[in-house]
Amino acid sequence: MNQKSETARPGRDDVVVLSFDDNRLAAALYGEHDCNLARIEQRLGVSMQSRGNRLQVTGSEDDRAVAKAVLTYLYERLKGGHEISAGDVDGAMRLVETAEVAEIAPDEVVIATRKKLISPRSPMQLEYMKRLRDSLMVFGLGPAGTGKTYLAVAMAVARLLEGQVERIILSRPAVEAGERLGFLPGDLREKVDPYLRPLYDALYDTLPPEQIARRFERGEIEVAPLAFMRGRTLANSFVILDEAQNTTPMQMKMFLTRFGENSQMVIAGDPSQTDLPAGVESGLSHAIRVLDTVRDVAFVRFTERDVVRHSLVGAIVEAYDRDAARRSGTRDGGDADGG
Repeated sequence: MNQKSETARPGRDDVVVLSFDDNRLAAALYGEHDCNLARIEQRLGVSMQSRGNRLQVTGSEDDRAVAKAVLTYLYERLKGGHEISAGDVDGAMRLVETAEVAEIAPDEVVIATRKKLISPRSPMQLEYMKRLRDSLMVFGLGPAGTGKTYLAVAMAVARLLEGQVERIILSRPAVEAGERLGFLPGDLREKVDPYLRPLYDALYDTLPPEQIARRFERGEIEVAPLAFMRGRTLANSFVILDEAQNTTPMQMKMFLTRFGENSQMVIAGDPSQTDLPAGVESGLSHAIRVLDTVRDVAFVRFTERDVVRHSLVGAIVEAYDRDAARRSGTRDGGDADGG
């Protein structure tokens, strides 16, 4: 991309004009009816006008610099053969605003699946994807909507497609229903499907449905309820434990010690959201404390700032966190006002 700067009259915001060398890619960058530009304008407080492959950006110096970096990053993604969505635009802005985007090329950290190429949408997602690429065991910790389970499944699919592992094993404790699996109707797959729905959603976003069905039939993708993991050694596998906060310390130790040759494990959960009975310690919290210094075990901690679902989800998480903090302050110090 070629670019140049033009300064407006004194007393007005400065203007920079960006010039893109491919009209087709420029149109994809702008989005249908310039929807991507509108998204950037709304968040960064700049004004943009497009004429073919030329784009005028008006705003303060800092805002223009961020907008320019976002547009450059997204345009390079398009040149690399990636499509971009509204979520990608939001992710690029998160990365640029923390100066992370200057440190990576668009294709440096990407997960390739049958249906899409997946890039980080927040600084912590970038760190998580690096850990998924390089570490034998990764703990993804944090609230819903941060992508910790989705990215783990996507990486598992990529490893399977590349032939680096022979199977994907998906596991999750089934504590929410308050019933033993043996008393639920249907075969094992039907018993655990309701608990593994988020994992299936990620699978269907990365593989065509017919491939998923075939791979289940061949045993290349397997659901393994945590209660059924005892006694196994999981070699040549990418193993994911979701909702790990709902394990006990004994269950977590049992799961982690299933680790086998040429395998990778991802443990995802939110230590603050356990559904265990009162007084029962979470196996996830216990593992964080016990394994903190163990080599080849990586911990990635997401916060509400890393929520990459609809912006409303982030607002909801923040509202609940504020309420929890207020209630805690009220209990610890009398009135919330300190009186």
